[in-house]
Parts: sequence; structure tokens; C-alpha cells
Amino acid sequence: MKMCVGGQWVDKPGKIEVRHPYDNSLVDTVPHGDAGDVDRALAAAARGAKLMAKLTAHDRYQILMKAAQKIEARAEGFAKTITLEGGKVITEARGEAGRAVQTLQLSAEEARRLHGETVPLDASPGGAGKFGFTIRVPCGVVVAISPFNFPLNLMVHKVAPAIAAGNAIVMKPPTVTPLSSLKLAEVLLESGMPAEAISCLTGPGGELGDALCRDARVRKITFTGSVPVGERICRMQESSG
Repeated sequence: MKMCVGGQWVDKPGKIEVRHPYDNSLVDTVPHGDAGDVDRALAAAARGAKLMAKLTAHDRYQILMKAAQKIEARAEGFAKTITLEGGKVITEARGEAGRAVQTLQLSAEEARRLHGETVPLDASPGGAGKFGFTIRVPCGVVVAISPFNFPLNLMVHKVAPAIAAGNAIVMKPPTVTPLSSLKLAEVLLESGMPAEAISCLTGPGGELGDALCRDARVRKITFTGSVPVGERICRMQESSG
């Protein structure tokens, strides 16, 4: 498969082999992304974030519900991909695909319930008859880094709420199980996600992950993995300002 950079499918001369853990058979290849691809993806995401911020709650609901419907219709294909790249037994892979559908549906519903709150100010002198209010606004660019063990649903758990809140997404799937995330990117584009607001980069975490986490254009990182890597990401974000 090719990787997705700002909604465009990109190939590279360098390849990474995706192999079935059970018998080491070749499942597919994906591009070996680099720092230049990270920069292009983030530049697109910065533009895409502006487009996402203009979408209504209904628009975001529609994108996520359409994605849920498409994955549900292709559930067996997604399950086979999960099994081939991750070695999970097919019954568990089917369960993961079904759970991803539910996660998208729940996030779609939440897109219509995001709101601020009103705060009465009469607890202070001079506040009688007055109130303040808060509103929620998108972060902007969200980077989603997921592990190998649930290659579809853990990425959906990161991406779907971010879309519900009106953000652009750059996905960094694990090197050994990137195919489910790439297929998720396909579905989101088919479902109406603005092209520049979605990227899925394939390549070593030490190269791509570090470049993503150090970049000041990234406003939020959602990560599942080890404690040492999580602490390292926090340090990189602090140094990026």
C-alpha cells in the first residue's frame, strides 16, 4: 500500500515489508517515510485544521457515521487485514472490527454534544444578574501514535474523537502493522474528510515519531505505548514550546 500525505497517496523507493507473524510470509509493503514526508503532512494538516474548524457538528457527525457504515460493510476485509499483519485469530479480529464501528458511531454522536457551559457570577460582589460562558474550540493538529496489538480499533479510538472535536489528524501507525490504519485513512477520505486534514505516515517510529512530536505545529498528541516512550514524547513536546 501507499501512504497518505495530506489526502494524497504517496509511494517511495524505499519499502518496509509487512509480514505475517505466524509464518513470516510477505503480506504487503509500505513506503519508508522520512522527515520530508513529516513536514509535508504537517503543512497540509495546518491547512486542513482550518477547514475542519469550519465544519459544523452535523458535518463531523456525517463523516464519522459514514466511516462507521463503510467499515461495517467491509468488516470481514478489515478482520482479515488485522489477522494477516498482526497474527490475531480471525474471531478476535472480527471483534476488533466491530468495536471500531461502535467507536466511530459513539464519536459521531459526541460531535453533536460538544458544547461549553454557563457560569453564574453572583457568588462575587457586583455579580448579581451576570453570568460568564465558555465555548470549546478545536486544538488544530493532532498526532495519533498507536501500537501493534489493536491496529484498527486503537487508532480509531484516537482519530474518531479528534475528528468529532474538529481537528486535523496525522496518524503514525506501528511499523509492523500499518495496513489497518492506511485502510482507515481510505475510508475517512471516502466519507468526506477534507483531504488535507488526514495523513497516515509509514516508517520507523524513531524517525517519524520523533519528528512529529518535536514540531510546534502539533497541538496535541494521543499515544498508546510504553512508559519510557511516553515520557520521551512529553520531553520532546516541552522542548518544542
